[in-house]
Amino acid sequence: MHSPLTQLEQIVLTSDSKNFLREISKWTFFFSIIGFIGIAFLVIGAILLGTIYAPMLDMVGQQQGVASISLGVMITYLVMALLYVMPVLYLFKFSRKMKLALADKNDDILADAFQNLKSHYKFIGVLTIIMISLYVLLIGFSLVAGSLL
Repeated sequence: MHSPLTQLEQIVLTSDSKNFLREISKWTFFFSIIGFIGIAFLVIGAILLGTIYAPMLDMVGQQQGVASISLGVMITYLVMALLYVMPVLYLFKFSRKMKLALADKNDDILADAFQNLKSHYKFIGVLTIIMISLYVLLIGFSLVAGSLL
């Protein structure tokens, strides 16, 4: 038989659970800050590769028969930075809202925190599926191209 708590769809957090969630929020905050720093490095790298190092990269590219390799590398870095913004932002929002929810004992903020965590993992999961699919396609095309030579 279901207890009244189960019927109301409520869950009680023990002090251990709250401590674990508090510690998780600290670690996710740390990882989100590291993520933002990594995104900043990607953008700075893209700018440097598109400006200062462009002549050197283009010279190497011309030796290989490619007109402008610096633009391609710069765009790649910027796309990678853009892809990482959303999951890092979701992780940051989770850490802040979890800390606030535990401090205020607010169920709505707690639900928002978990929604951000869900969005983080959903984004990472979809991105992982896309990357694995691209790798499989790349390997397939490489095998086909290699067999034609």
